[in-house]
Amino acid sequence: MADKTIELSTRSEVKKIFETMEYGPAPEASNVAKAWLQQHENVLGHFINGEWYKPSNRKTYTTNSPATDEVLATTIQGEEEDINYAVKCAREAFKSWSTLAPHTRARYLYAIARNVQKHHRLLAVMESLDNGKSIRETRDCDIPLVARHFYHHAGWAQLMEDEMNGWKPVGVVGAVVPWNFPLMLLTWKVCPALAMGNTVVLKPATYTRLSALLFAEICHEAGLPPGVFNVVTGNGAFGSMLATHADVDKVAFTGSTPVGQTLRRLTAGSGKKLSLELGGKSPIIVMENADLDSTVEGIVDAIWFNQGQVCSAGSRLLVQENIYEDLISRLKERLGHFRLGHSLDKTIDMGPIVSESQLKTIQEYVDDARKEGADVFQAPVNNQVPSNGYYYPPTLITNVQTVSKVVREEIFGPVLVALPFRTAKEAQALGNNTNYGLAASVWSENLSTALELAVSIKAGAVWVNSHNMFDAAAGFGGYKESGFGRDGGKEGLFEYVRPSWEERPRPQAIEVDMKTFGANYGGSLMPAPGQGNLKQNGNAPLVDHTYKVYYGGAQKRPDGSYSRPVFSSTDPSSIIAYVSDSNRKDVRNAVEAAHKAAPGWGKRASHNRAQIVYYMAENLEMRRDEIAQRLMNFTGQSLESAYEEVDTSVQRLFYWGAYADKYGGTVQETTLYGCTVCIREPVGVIGIACPDENPLLGFVSLFAPAVIRANCVVIVPSEKYPIPALDLYQIFDTSDLPGGVVNILSGSRDHLTKYLTEHQHVDAMWYFGTVEGSKFVEFSSAENVKRTWVNYGINRNWSCSKEGQGEEFLYHATQCKNIWLPMGVTYAN
Repeated sequence: MADKTIELSTRSEVKKIFETMEYGPAPEASNVAKAWLQQHENVLGHFINGEWYKPSNRKTYTTNSPATDEVLATTIQGEEEDINYAVKCAREAFKSWSTLAPHTRARYLYAIARNVQKHHRLLAVMESLDNGKSIRETRDCDIPLVARHFYHHAGWAQLMEDEMNGWKPVGVVGAVVPWNFPLMLLTWKVCPALAMGNTVVLKPATYTRLSALLFAEICHEAGLPPGVFNVVTGNGAFGSMLATHADVDKVAFTGSTPVGQTLRRLTAGSGKKLSLELGGKSPIIVMENADLDSTVEGIVDAIWFNQGQVCSAGSRLLVQENIYEDLISRLKERLGHFRLGHSLDKTIDMGPIVSESQLKTIQEYVDDARKEGADVFQAPVNNQVPSNGYYYPPTLITNVQTVSKVVREEIFGPVLVALPFRTAKEAQALGNNTNYGLAASVWSENLSTALELAVSIKAGAVWVNSHNMFDAAAGFGGYKESGFGRDGGKEGLFEYVRPSWEERPRPQAIEVDMKTFGANYGGSLMPAPGQGNLKQNGNAPLVDHTYKVYYGGAQKRPDGSYSRPVFSSTDPSSIIAYVSDSNRKDVRNAVEAAHKAAPGWGKRASHNRAQIVYYMAENLEMRRDEIAQRLMNFTGQSLESAYEEVDTSVQRLFYWGAYADKYGGTVQETTLYGCTVCIREPVGVIGIACPDENPLLGFVSLFAPAVIRANCVVIVPSEKYPIPALDLYQIFDTSDLPGGVVNILSGSRDHLTKYLTEHQHVDAMWYFGTVEGSKFVEFSSAENVKRTWVNYGINRNWSCSKEGQGEEFLYHATQCKNIWLPMGVTYAN
């Protein structure tokens, strides 16, 4: 009788399972990770120079599992002398690592990839315990991508001499990574750095240190030479200490925008390279003809993957009005079946939040939305979660405004906000209505609509009918306040190299008053009676030529109606001309003209842009004798040298005209079944401050690469010798250049630089002037995270083809967008 009762009970349970389709728990054992920790007695130090390093008298930090709050291990809170030691070891290792044959470096990276695969389960479990993310995500996404990056970059190491000819490693890289993808993001920095011959000192996030330390030991096991890869642990200030270390040549950072802005200011004027992969508020745009069932699952992957703790999380859902209610209803139904639980349970959809403080931050955002009158829907999962741990239910917020805090700010949690739109143009406007520009996805069965939206959205990665797809062959990174630089692909290699001819700039540390720099306007250079001599044409005075500013395709009087004298190079007391003295209002007007011209210029065929630049070269050569003579008169150089500068300027225009239709992008060879297309888009509006040396050639060498790649520029010619550049007004006017593409403001280089750099709608600033000006540009650019290119007061040889042209200029004039186009309809079965 008892056996029959058990049988009936079992049948009842089985029947219930088939009716509810509920999963039972399927926990992954934690023993493999805990055994490794126990080998180290659950106390871990730094990993420097190929060995564990545990200095005495250090404070410690206790790492807890977010799923249960259990203690996993104790780690060191590093101090300055630990960074000094790690950087010293990395510098010493760089001497030999950077000179290894490319094939040898490739073999090391290949060995690490094999070792990662050998320890796949250990790494996956450790990451899941340490971070709280689902074991399915670490096992099926994170660790395979780590191995993929090492295999891919082993190939780049092998091919460096061919594919990166003309570039060399920067030196010691200081890498600072966050807690949301502790191992994967570490790999994104380490792989290209090592492949290009650099050495690395890595500082992992405070919350998630264990997988980085485990990985360092795995690299050592794979035979990586001591000092090539080092891991130091500490708090946030410790990371800043690493970034500002004098012997760190490059800082690679992934994290929040505010911290990225801080690092930009801390490293300003130091000569270090910097790449920033920062926050996002990525849109999911759903058109009326989207497949709603697959879209719902795509939304789940976009925002609730890794508890929404993803920089590229699709946290803004934009839905075409006529399907809005239907999609929201389906999404709520899907959340009704959501599973929340322990990170090692293979059946869950989502694990815990990384920490108690992050959990409180998320709750505060949602509470604020409720107070504003928004509708908050949360998945009914409270009965599923363990009593300990940091769990938060998947949340959907509707009835919000575009100015709502939860719509504008990055929450970094499992919270989705939804808004309707009517037309594709409105979707584009809403999608771009953010300070961020990291990623986006477009959902539509109409490929032409999807592609046009994908190209129109200002973001570094755009997925079509998918979201959060990554691969080592496709660079990932943002526009605007989502940072600059790329991780992955060939485009990511350029973050870890510098031109072969260039030495690391090491400007002397100087103090610059950021409030007063360049603030003076007019003053001692204002024209006054008695300056200069009256120029005669026989018995009559010459007709005076007034040099105006040039923007929007026309010559304009400067806002302040000020002029400034240009002195003779041979007689410093002799004034040979007056030019307009521009001010901040002139900057405002020129930037507006550039923004007005940008859409039309960007849509011009690249062949048309090439023809216009060739036309400039033709017109410049027609005036060769006149311009060479004026160069000689203004700069004091010989006539032969002046002719050479004009001729080189013509050649350089031809060079950049040739590149107008030859740097548009590539089809990336990712693991995706489909196409991943890399488009090299213009940066936008670029401010350029030209050097005094080679006043014509320097001017041409800087504006030409910018405009052939569809940027619009506001350019400040040589402060000392502005006339050669101002003489190009007529060449622009007669070469079919649309108004607003090139805008010229004469005057004080630093005064105009100040307002160009501080302008929120200037997307990049190129500065070739003083050490002080270079530091100001880098420091002030942090406000809207604009890209910068400065010379730290070091002159270039503009007539040299290695220094005055080349891929370096194209790198600064473009930004990569990867558009992911999956396939699978025709051959799905």
